[in-house]
Amino acid sequence: MSDGPEVLVVDDEARLADLFAAWLQDGWAVETAYDGEEALESMADSVEVVLLDRRMPGLSGDEVLERIREQGYDTRVVMVTAVDPDFDIIEMGFDDYLVKPVSKDELVEMVEDVADRSDYESDIQEYYALVSKKALLESEKADRELADNEEYQELHDRVAELEQRVNETVSGMSSHDDFVGAFQDLQSEN
Repeated sequence: MSDGPEVLVVDDEARLADLFAAWLQDGWAVETAYDGEEALESMADSVEVVLLDRRMPGLSGDEVLERIREQGYDTRVVMVTAVDPDFDIIEMGFDDYLVKPVSKDELVEMVEDVADRSDYESDIQEYYALVSKKALLESEKADRELADNEEYQELHDRVAELEQRVNETVSGMSSHDDFVGAFQDLQSEN
């Protein structure tokens, strides 16, 4: 088991949930839940990605997703299901959707993509907050005061570091879907 980001795999087909967990265990700390109640009991702030089946006895994946969002967890949710998407997905608060059957490569790539979006979102939010503070200080303080202030210098360096990380992330986005996913995530936070 890895000590990387946590992934929660939720599927009432235990063999399939265990298979997905095995595929992901080299890169992530993975837990499995075999029904909706168990999924909600397993939720924690440390869970970064949830792979969620839609059709399960008891609490459906749709209901689990709704409760995860109601409880305020800041986690990415990927529906991994045999249910073909229909117009009902428009109002659902998931981050991506995979239709079964899925390959190991598809699953691993999807988890990496949504985890990268999470990192990008937090970087860009911090970047804009710090740029705003930096601009305010620069409008109120003399250049000499700024140059002599250690906290301002640390702020300046952090802004430069975040700008580079954001730019590297954007340059690494290779497809239209990467951009759309990243910017949808940003819009959903506002």
